[in-house]
Amino acid sequence: MYPNLYYVFKDWFGVSWEQLKFLNTFGLMVAMGFIVAALVLSRELQRKEKQGLLSPREEMITVGKPATAVELIINALVGFLFGFKLIGLFFSKPENITAQDYIFSKEGSLLGGLLIAVLLAGLKWWDKNKQKLKEPERRNVRIWPHDRVGDIIILGLIFGILGAKLFDNLENWNDFVKDPIGRLFSASGLTYYGGLIVAAIAICWYAYKKGIKLVHLLDAVAPALILAYAVGRIGCQVAGDGDWGIVNSAYVTDSTGKVVEASPAEFKTRLSQNATYYLNGAVKEKGSLGQDSLVRVTDRKYESLDLVPRKSLKALSFLPTWMVAYTYPKNVNKDGVQIPGCDEEHNRALPLPVFPTPYYETVLCTFIFLFLWSIRNRVRIPGIMFGIYLILNGIERFAIELIRVNNTYSIAGFHPTQAEIISSLLVLTGIFFIIIARKRRIPF
Repeated sequence: MYPNLYYVFKDWFGVSWEQLKFLNTFGLMVAMGFIVAALVLSRELQRKEKQGLLSPREEMITVGKPATAVELIINALVGFLFGFKLIGLFFSKPENITAQDYIFSKEGSLLGGLLIAVLLAGLKWWDKNKQKLKEPERRNVRIWPHDRVGDIIILGLIFGILGAKLFDNLENWNDFVKDPIGRLFSASGLTYYGGLIVAAIAICWYAYKKGIKLVHLLDAVAPALILAYAVGRIGCQVAGDGDWGIVNSAYVTDSTGKVVEASPAEFKTRLSQNATYYLNGAVKEKGSLGQDSLVRVTDRKYESLDLVPRKSLKALSFLPTWMVAYTYPKNVNKDGVQIPGCDEEHNRALPLPVFPTPYYETVLCTFIFLFLWSIRNRVRIPGIMFGIYLILNGIERFAIELIRVNNTYSIAGFHPTQAEIISSLLVLTGIFFIIIARKRRIPF
């Protein structure tokens, strides 16, 4: 596992650069997801523009003005924030605090912040001064929808994170009530569908304000969304952020931590040996260096071992075992039991192997993207493409939830997870989209 780039460079190149610990692999893959989404969306919008489905909008802008005080102040504030944290991270971070905790703390480099603030403000002034005219001019410019992809992606990033945080705290309400400030400003804890819903609302509002016909934007964004999700799930798998599945009872881990096949009796024995982890939540044990350390850091605890969710599935002979049973060693959540002989910051692995559901989602969503990409030229009715995306996305996520561990709700005798509820609504919404699209009644 590679919780951050420090572990990547150490494993691949044999170097130990402590400064790389603040670059989490999950965050990097999320960023890559936004990049590929921007590329796919831009290409699709340009294709629809050539078909005459989307038109440019003329806007009046003022050129030749010098930098305003507000622009300089904003650039200085952004520069100060980056310099305060990033330069501080490299040159003044205390050894007893992790890079991620440092980023979200009050610590930083005041000098570094001031230097970068002056630099960015100066660059803004120089850029504006270079284009300054004797008399600023008002010009009419034509802006195409694909020119606004940058704005759309930024909106998706900001409101996606806000929505993901909101829905995660709703799903884990008891934890939020115990520590609302900690939950809100924690770097972990994100719910995909929450981000999708809130970001979608923000982007639809923006498209409406900019005169972009919404139904064509939705069709164009469908392949981009599913591909971005596939890329993001790579980060979940590589970092081990807790989105794994239930226990695979066809396997256990031996004394060296290797995943091996097991009989039902052997599985029950190993489960009993790890009862502390599954029954009592976070407890203390003596680590390899004698210090107290947590066996378990998540809130997934059960009243009895019989209630630990599990399914038994052995890998096909030509497939590696990790595709059905994985312990997520050195996961970013520091969840599990300590790996023998490992005294690094991330030194834990799950006591029993689980289904690697992030990997499954990456594969499934990649296939969905390829399918959507292959039919995009043949789908002529506006709204159909987005409807298909909603249906396939909902089915994929609902299927994955069957082998994932998530908090459940009690509704009329049923106990669905938040993702199952939302994915079901997505399927129904997708069917509705297709029905009204076929009747040519989509009003937007």
